[in-house]
Amino acid sequence: MARKVTLYTAQWADMSLETICRKAKAMGYDGLELACNDNHLNLDILSREHCDWILATLKKYGLELYTVSNHPLGQCVCDPIDRRHKNILSPRIWGDGDPEGVRQRATAEMIRLGEAAKMLGVDTVVGFTGSPIWHMLYSFPPVSQDDVQAGFDEFARRFRPILDAYQKMGVKFALEAHPTEIAFDISSARRALEAVGYHPAFGFNYDPSHLGYQGVDYVEFIYTFADRIFHVHMKDVWWSDKPMRAGVFGGHLPFGDVERFWDFRSMGRGKINFEEIIRALNRINYQGPLSVEWEDSGMDREHGAAESLRFVKDIDFKPSAIAFDAGFEK
Repeated sequence: MARKVTLYTAQWADMSLETICRKAKAMGYDGLELACNDNHLNLDILSREHCDWILATLKKYGLELYTVSNHPLGQCVCDPIDRRHKNILSPRIWGDGDPEGVRQRATAEMIRLGEAAKMLGVDTVVGFTGSPIWHMLYSFPPVSQDDVQAGFDEFARRFRPILDAYQKMGVKFALEAHPTEIAFDISSARRALEAVGYHPAFGFNYDPSHLGYQGVDYVEFIYTFADRIFHVHMKDVWWSDKPMRAGVFGGHLPFGDVERFWDFRSMGRGKINFEEIIRALNRINYQGPLSVEWEDSGMDREHGAAESLRFVKDIDFKPSAIAFDAGFEK
């Protein structure tokens, strides 16, 4: 095994930090990627004491902390805000629901998340950005390139204050390229980087599961953004070899529905070629953790998390320190 393997705690938000630490240690994980929620990292009560409690709990179980995440909060920085967002925000950030007020409070809270990361001794925050133009994708009436550019400009205007604050703190933001975000494939990720002027605090949380079913070259993503891969999620996805009743957009069906064209799967049970991913990560010298984000609607999560850990530890390997034909040299 070349890298540490961590468990992302968003899918375990119903458990106390003590419980998920105990379970992760028993499974054999090296550490956690800590999600913001009432039980794990609670920004509503953020303080030095709260962070010390988190670190002491992890230490009790011999676990390390490598990154913190808050996807719902980042989503609300650039999104058009509607009633769906109320369900993913704390009442303090939702306030009266005025869209611009929500975005401003989400921005300020994202900066506080950077402060939390620094107090916890980690230098990477993983999350979403939202997008002012995702709803215009494949739309009618047609969208002009001026409208698209305006969306990237708005993203840059709204996210630069966060990135500037992170840079001063020595913290990086890793966007999980994902449908509904400003970057969801190689082309849009490149454009997002250009929009923020290749800001040193802006990069990506690499997650192949959001790229494969779209038809995106998920291995090439690693090479294209070799210096911007700040964190890695290990998550698998399955897609059908034949046409389905619900296509790539999902047909408004829930995850796990048998009619879907694609669905997230536990590690090793989908179609992602993880060996090529490991080889690519070795070539770009990625030394960070591999974080298991377990999502599989058809499998018990504790079975899946334990199985996923075994898969990742088996598939991850160090690059060779010597050429295989070096022995023939005189």
